[in-house]
Amino acid sequence: MLILFDHGTPKGLIRALPGHTIHTAQAKGWDTLSNGALLNAAEAAGFELLLTTDRRIRHQQNLQGRRVALVVLTGKLGGRSFGNIASASLPL
Repeated sequence: MLILFDHGTPKGLIRALPGHTIHTAQAKGWDTLSNGALLNAAEAAGFELLLTTDRRIRHQQNLQGRRVALVVLTGKLGGRSFGNIASASLPL
């Protein structure tokens, strides 16, 4: 699966997703794109999944008809706010 991590997604989660191709928005030069532009760029590049920590994205964007799946990571670990690793480590 081709996965895109947005700028807030912890890069350490890459280790929890073996067998998948993962790119970061920063590495693609997309870290300054708005949510809508990021979703458009991800779809145009063939990404199948966008992992984000932006809880507002589902309220700010019309997600109906999108070809890219969206997973919003929530929670805290070690006092730092980011995704719940347990839910992110499920097989995709």
